[in-house]
Amino acid sequence: MSRLGLALSLAGTLMLAGCMEATLSPTSDAALTPRDRQLLSRAPYAEAQIPEQFQRHIVEYTRQEQPGTIVVDTDARFLYYVLPDRKAIRYGVAVGEEAMAFSGVATVGKLAEWPDWVPTADIQARLGPYPKRVAGGPANPLGARAIYLYEGNKDSLYRIHGTNQPEYIGQAISSGCIRMTNTDVADLYGRVQMGSTVVVLPPGQSVASTTANVFARRS
Repeated sequence: MSRLGLALSLAGTLMLAGCMEATLSPTSDAALTPRDRQLLSRAPYAEAQIPEQFQRHIVEYTRQEQPGTIVVDTDARFLYYVLPDRKAIRYGVAVGEEAMAFSGVATVGKLAEWPDWVPTADIQARLGPYPKRVAGGPANPLGARAIYLYEGNKDSLYRIHGTNQPEYIGQAISSGCIRMTNTDVADLYGRVQMGSTVVVLPPGQSVASTTANVFARRS
């Protein structure tokens, strides 16, 4: 093997031993509205210290989804918004507990700012009782934004949404929905379009394994 080939092989090995994808830069602050800032200033929870790996970054992205697609890596607790030129914005998320998590392909069927929360019958049975409807606001479990996932023309009842429990970002804790910090979901909401594709990878599949396969083929 030539010196150049050895160097490239070593670089690939080091990357695979690390986080599997190159972090290019943090993104700018989310574009919060005056209403967002007012409501978040009265949030009834302590500001959580989100670990560095779950903070919002622009990263290299090797999968084949089209720009504008949302990809949720359930195992790694990351959500990717795919950008042009093999890049993506990576956000930390909380995902559903085992046996309650959604996986598959959906589309964005509805978007809402500071949405009301209507607990499902299942949530009422397991975790209630809750009011039939909880008004939108900083104490609401859906947080600042909700992105509603549809399968065909039918609401799947799964959402990507904000949270009033930011300390759980990076964990599998929810009743199936995908939680983001309120600033991150506001940032994603400002980018996503109605009808956009959402790919939620099942346990055992991850963006990192895709990256590993790409580097293996190149070495």
